[in-house]
Amino acid sequence: MTRIDGRALDELRPIEIIPNINKFAEGSCLIRCGNTHVLCTASVEERTPPHVGEGEGWVTAEYSMLPRANRERSKRDIAKLKLSPRSAEIQRLIGRALRAAVDMKALGERTITVDCDVLQGDGGTRTASVTGGFVAMSYALHKLVEDGVLASMPLKTCVAAISAGIVDNELMLDLCYEEDSAAMVDLNCVMTGEGELIELQGTGEGRGFTIDEQRRLVDLCAKGIKEVQEIQKAALGG
Repeated sequence: MTRIDGRALDELRPIEIIPNINKFAEGSCLIRCGNTHVLCTASVEERTPPHVGEGEGWVTAEYSMLPRANRERSKRDIAKLKLSPRSAEIQRLIGRALRAAVDMKALGERTITVDCDVLQGDGGTRTASVTGGFVAMSYALHKLVEDGVLASMPLKTCVAAISAGIVDNELMLDLCYEEDSAAMVDLNCVMTGEGELIELQGTGEGRGFTIDEQRRLVDLCAKGIKEVQEIQKAALGG
C-alpha cells in the first residue's frame, strides 16, 4: 500500500527539533513532525501546588492549538471561557508523561510548567508535544544545574511518544491527518528510554482490534520511539 506522502508503512515523517527557540523561557524547542509544528517552552517557578508533598517538586503541562493551526479557524479556549475537553485531556497526558522522567525529590520544591502550543496541526500533535516537551524540560533542568540551583540533573530517564494505527487494514506508523481521519484503529504510545510503557491510548474507531494487533501496533511504536529518542539526544547535544 502506498501512503499519501510516499512513506513506508513503518517510516516516520521527517522530524526536526530546534532547541532554544524562545530567549526568555528556561528551556524551549520547536518540534516539526512533517507538517505538525509545536512550540514547547518550559518555565521554572520556585513553588509547588498545595497537593505536592514537602521537599518534592512538580511537573505539569498546558496544551493549546492556535486558531489557524488547522484547516479552518478554531476559537481560542479563552473565548469559550474554559479549556476544551480535548485540550484538557491532552495536557494531562503530557504532564503524566513528563513526570515519569523526573525524580521529584531531586527537583526540590519547584514547579516546571511545559507549555505546548500547536502552530500547525497535521496529526500527532499530542505525541509531538510529549517528545518536544521533554526536550524543553531537559534544557530547563540543565539550566538549573548550570546555575547551581540543583547539584545534579533530576532526570531518571527520557520519554518520547509516537502514534500508530490501522488504515484500510494496514498497520502504519506516525499517522498524518488524512491517515488519522481514515483510521480504523488509532493508538498513541509513550515510552521511556528503557522501552518501558508510560501510557497507551488505543481506540477502535472503524472496528475493534485484537490483542495481537495491539501488540503489533505497540511494537511499531517502539521502533519509531527509538528513532525519535535519537533525534531528542541530538537536539540535547548528546
